[in-house]
Amino acid sequence: MAQTFEIEGSLKLLLDVQTFASGFSKREFVVEVPDGKFPQMIKFECVKDKIAMLDKVSIGDTVKVSFDIRGSEYKERFYVNLNAWKLVKSGGGGDDEPPRGNSSLDESFDREPDMSDDVPF
Repeated sequence: MAQTFEIEGSLKLLLDVQTFASGFSKREFVVEVPDGKFPQMIKFECVKDKIAMLDKVSIGDTVKVSFDIRGSEYKERFYVNLNAWKLVKSGGGGDDEPPRGNSSLDESFDREPDMSDDVPF
């Protein structure tokens, strides 16, 4: 079982749902977390049925994200995903699901990263 983490910040960006040829869907979002002089922009992803919890929040909302860290390797390149499985607006509301055992991440989807976009750092 994966270790679970939580972080709180302001919802900065909601990206569109991505659906792959296998039928697997995911949606990414960014949370801005205060960190002294330079706030951190942390990108998360929701998969499958967890995508719906993003319908309950708006840009600028303060949210608490519960997530797992997932890593993978593809063609000798390594990737890390922050898999969000619970999202709660600060001050109440949000998605009040009970804790779950395993990640909702589907290992069988056909994810091929776009090799034309290299990370600028």
